[in-house]
Amino acid sequence: QVQLVESGGGLVQAGGSLRLSCVASGNIFAINAMGWYRQALGNQRELVATITRGGSTNYADSVKGRFTCSRDNAKNTVYLQMNSLKPEDTAVYYCVAGLWGSTVPDNYWGQGTQVTVSS
Repeated sequence: QVQLVESGGGLVQAGGSLRLSCVASGNIFAINAMGWYRQALGNQRELVATITRGGSTNYADSVKGRFTCSRDNAKNTVYLQMNSLKPEDTAVYYCVAGLWGSTVPDNYWGQGTQVTVSS
C-alpha cells in the first residue's frame, strides 16, 4: 500500500501563486508516475499533471505554461507549482500515484486539498 498526504492548498487572489506538496509513504518502490487531479464543484475530475519517476511530465492544456509539476525521489515528494492562478482553477486537488505499468497514475489517492482562487 501507498499513502499520499497533500499540503499547501489555500485561498489566493487571481494572478497569485501556490505550491502544493505531496509526500508518499509505504511501498513507494511499487509506484512510477505521480501527479495531480482536480475536481471543481459540479465538474468531473480532471487530470492536471503527471510526472514519471524519471521526470517526464504531461499537463492538461488548461494549465500548460502556468503549472509546473516536479518530483524529489529522495524525499518521496511531488510538487505542483501553480502560477498565474485563475478563478477557474478553484477545485479540490488530489495527489495520485500509479503502479509500474499503469497507463494513468490513479491507483492511490490522497485526501485532497482545497485551492480557492478569488477574482
